[in-house]
Amino acid sequence: MLELAGVLRTRGAALRVLNLGGGDVDTGAPMGGMAFTVMAALAEMELAITRERIVDSVNKRRAAGKDLGGRRPRFTESQILNARRLVNAGESATQVARDLSMSRATLYRRISELGS
Repeated sequence: MLELAGVLRTRGAALRVLNLGGGDVDTGAPMGGMAFTVMAALAEMELAITRERIVDSVNKRRAAGKDLGGRRPRFTESQILNARRLVNAGESATQVARDLSMSRATLYRRISELGS
């Protein structure tokens, strides 16, 4: 935001923020510029603190061997192994993928992730 305000200032324009901290802030006026700078610095600090907390939380969960969340695998390794066995036995990969409700490309990708 500070960079945007600086670019506008070099072009002879100012930024007017409505209802920032309870009132209007006009970066063209000295007090408005100062208020905008302080609010932008506080927002940047808040973002840095949030990032720090997230990284700390992820590191603690990894160290404890806990789940990090995210998308759960929809198919088990044994299902993919059985699908590979069917394809190797001559079953159509398209049909095997359709039976598992996945695309053929996903089936091939999951089989290749398992290795040989």
